[in-house]
Amino acid sequence: MQPESGPAKSAERPAAPGPKATPGSPAREAVTLWAIGFALIITASLLVPNYAKLVATVSFLYLPLLFARRQELPEKSPTLLSRFWTFDYRELGVSTRNWRQDVKLALGVFAVVAPVYFVGYLLYPEILKHLPRTLAVHLSPHLASGTFHLRLPARFGEWAIDQTLVVALPEEFFYRGYLQTRLRESYPGGKKLLGARLGPAFFLTAALFAVGHLAIFEAWRLAVFIPALLFGWLREKTGTVLGATLLHAAFNLYEMVLQTSFYGPD
Repeated sequence: MQPESGPAKSAERPAAPGPKATPGSPAREAVTLWAIGFALIITASLLVPNYAKLVATVSFLYLPLLFARRQELPEKSPTLLSRFWTFDYRELGVSTRNWRQDVKLALGVFAVVAPVYFVGYLLYPEILKHLPRTLAVHLSPHLASGTFHLRLPARFGEWAIDQTLVVALPEEFFYRGYLQTRLRESYPGGKKLLGARLGPAFFLTAALFAVGHLAIFEAWRLAVFIPALLFGWLREKTGTVLGATLLHAAFNLYEMVLQTSFYGPD
């Protein structure tokens, strides 16, 4: 009930509006960061090719720490070390909270895909024989059909550690953890598929992952778009990057085994 003298006027000033989130700004941040990383890897591949892999690993692990979520860091934290300790890794899927589901799904997907990929390894060179050689050389590193003799690459145990910790983990942290998360903030829509919501961010992340492999410019490297869809689905399904990392490493090692078994150690 209002007093007869009319509505009382508040003595307090309305709070100044805070900065508004610009639609698409997380996507701009993410794509810009991806472009910086891509440029660094290309530069290293051209100038110091022996260190290109190291540059890629460092870029994927540390670029998000330097630029992502800058507004959420404490005001007095200008150093890389302070950013390292204040970064919320769980937001980007770095967590073991669903490790059982991650391991189970990674093993399940690998068990389904591995036989199909093996058949493709057998048939793909035969298909390439029917294409002009000028086109075929861009579609595969192997044009001749190989004979399968099961062999492991030399120092396979070392390769397993390398592919898990140096290749798969940094790439999954950057692409599925950081990039897919930021893109989803700008493009949150999507439809559910097998319990995971897949939208524009999911497909754009896979596309950037594929293009990122063109730092060494060979067109057949774009084929990684397909496994990238599986990695992205695992990220959305479990909420972590653990399953995607395990599957990524398993696929890379499987590819190495197939190359050695079909075409020899060279």
